[in-house]
Parts: sequence; C-alpha cells; structure tokens
Amino acid sequence: MHTLLFLEPGHFHAALTLRERNPRVAPDVHLYAREGPERDAFIALVRSFNARDDDATHWDLHVHEPDDPVRALVDERRGNIVVLAGRNRPKLGTIADLHAAGLHVLADKPWLTDSAALPALERVTAGGPLAMDIMTLRHDVVARLIHRIAASPELFGALDGTSDEPAIDLHSVHHLLKVVNHAPLTRPAWYYDTRIQGNGLVDIQSHMTDQAQWLVGDGPGFDYRRDFDLDGARLWITPVPLDLFRASTGLDRFPETLADRIEDGVLDLACNGEIRYRLRGVAVRQRAEWGQREPEGGGDAHRTTVRGEGATITAARGPETGFRPELHIAPRGASGSFGTRLDRAFAEWRREFPGIGRRASPFGHEIVIPAALRTPHEAHFAMVLEDFLDLLDSNRWPAALAARIRSRYTLLARAHERCVQPAEPPAGGGR
Repeated sequence: MHTLLFLEPGHFHAALTLRERNPRVAPDVHLYAREGPERDAFIALVRSFNARDDDATHWDLHVHEPDDPVRALVDERRGNIVVLAGRNRPKLGTIADLHAAGLHVLADKPWLTDSAALPALERVTAGGPLAMDIMTLRHDVVARLIHRIAASPELFGALDGTSDEPAIDLHSVHHLLKVVNHAPLTRPAWYYDTRIQGNGLVDIQSHMTDQAQWLVGDGPGFDYRRDFDLDGARLWITPVPLDLFRASTGLDRFPETLADRIEDGVLDLACNGEIRYRLRGVAVRQRAEWGQREPEGGGDAHRTTVRGEGATITAARGPETGFRPELHIAPRGASGSFGTRLDRAFAEWRREFPGIGRRASPFGHEIVIPAALRTPHEAHFAMVLEDFLDLLDSNRWPAALAARIRSRYTLLARAHERCVQPAEPPAGGGR
C-alpha cells in the first residue's frame, strides 16, 4: 500500500487526487506546509470529500508545519509518493531534489516557466524513481474518441500535411474568476505573477502539447531536436483591474511585487499565448487564452480541429454549443460510404464506449456520447493517480513516457525564449 505526502499544495489540483477512495492508498495522508490560506484551502477540500453524503472518502489527514517543509518531508519519509501542485517557478528544482532523495513524484503541470530549469528536467527524466506530470486530458471521453478516430486509417487516413491550415489546431479559453467544485475559486496572489506562475506559453500549453503528441503517436519516443521544429510563438495580455483581482484572491490591493506590471490601477497579465510548430512534420497550432470572468451559465471554452486525409474532426465546447461538449466528424472528398464505415467502427468501439452513436450535423456527423461516459474534469485527477500507481506497482517507467515529458517541456521553454515580450493578440484573439 502506498502513502501519499503533499508538499506545500498551492493549487486545488493537489487535493483533487484525493477526490475518490483508492484501495492502494493508505488512509493516512501527510501534509507538509507552512500556515496560510493555501494550506487551509487544501485541508478544507479534503475534509469536504470526507464529509459528502455520497461515496465519502475516509482520509486521515496529518498536518505537519515545519520551518523547512521539503527537508522535513525527506528526513521523516512518512510515505513513498509526493504530490506537488502550486508555484511553478521552483517546481522542477523541487521535483529534482525529491527524485534525488529516492521519492516518487506526481506533479501538476507545468513543470517549468522558462529554459533555466531544463538541466533539472534532464536529471528527473533520466531514470527512476518515477516522476510523472498530471495530464488529465487523456481521461476525457471526447479526447479519447478524437484519438481513436485519428488512429483509424479507414475513417481518417493520415494527418494532413498538405493543407495551409494546421493538421492539429487547439484553442481554449479559461477564466481568471471561475467556479470549481461548485464554489468560487480563490487564487493566491502569486498566481498573477508570471515570474512564478509562468506566462501564457507554459501552462495550458502543456496539455495541448501532450494532446498533439498523443495524436501523432509515440513511435520510437519523442526527441525534441529530432521531432520538433518551432515555427513561432506569441504572447499577449489580459488586463486585470483591481476589482477582478480582489474578487479572485480576497485581497484588497495588488502586492508590491507586481508594481512594475501595473498601470493606472490595472495589471497587465501576460497569460495568453500561441505556439506554432511541426511535430514529426505535422503542423500544430495551439492557442491558450484567459478571459476575465466566467460567463453566466457558461465556463471554459475549447475547440479542437484535427485534419486528416479522409476526414476532419471538430470538438467544441463554448457559447455556440451552449457550453455542452460536442464532437463532429466530416468526410473530405467523396462521402458515399462514410456513414457505413463510421457505423462499422462504432460497432467495434462500443466495447470501450458503450452506447455511442451518430446523427447528421452541419459538420457531417455528430458523435452522440451517452451521459454515462462523461466524467467531470475534477474526477480525472484520481484517474491519473491510478495510472501512476499502475506504473509503480509494475515497477515500470516507460522510456517513451520520460521522453514525452522531456520533449514537451523543452518545447515550452524554447517557445518562451522565442517570445519574451507581450504583443498584440493574434487575429481572432482578444483582450
């Protein structure tokens, strides 16, 4: 049985790994953190899982408040797995220290904010103990179906390398003020400091790069110098007035550390980014944007377009879909037997995706996904923990996983080098 150690959890993603009971995880959980609102928020969320009416957890949380949490955690060694989520700038150095001490690490993305951390990335991915980032997207049913369709030569063909448009086109809009787990999300003040949190080229972009890697396929394992060709990157701001900062942090004023980013009472937050590159020759564009406030009755918006020789896949969630996730596939060229081929594929896939179907849509065919197959984003963190435990219990750290992590964050670091100063938003983007 494994025992989890949580180190200075500065993001609610850390607690979400405990959202579900796990028979392979000891009920005693140890938290190493200094006093403060971030520690208190973690404790409150874990206790809410224990107190809920349906399928309550039974975590016995032990709180340790040493002056040096990292040293105390390593010296006392009350467990074998460390979960990290929070400040991104020192994260990779901390992972490297824990890794060198012989502890397994499951750490939220992103692992770095710039290229200065790349030497630590090399050390952490060179061998055991296991270190893995929390990539939740691979547990989303829409993303899984996109991958399944793109891997079907009969339906999709190969990724299109001839179009003027990217073969893999990823776009998301998140919001600084939002609701998570049925409650307004309170962000720490440092979240608004890109020197700590990172800018728009390193956070959500890590998920997008992982999705592109998944669609292209590991093959011999990714190598940045061989497989990636960075075409360009750009960065732009979302203005954060004091009232928005106050509503999302609970603080009355901006901290002095942000004074150089504030003009006329508004913080210029360089949280939006676009990266264009080729992955094994396949053109990829990924754009991550942050709006100020979550729309009433809405939420985050996503759009994924994957272009193949035989079909185009479109997944969307946003105002145009009523914030309901939709997945469509449209044949390219002659479409006479496409519906038949799609039905034949569905008949095979229903063992993994029971109940899926199709209906006509303006994009060709909408894939109907039963509600039972849809899981909330918050549930995916416990699923990633399960994946991590599978690797530990089999005593495996696949070389392809290490290579995928290493090349993914190298891309983001190089994009950051390419584009340090914010610019005007690209066409179709906004402030």
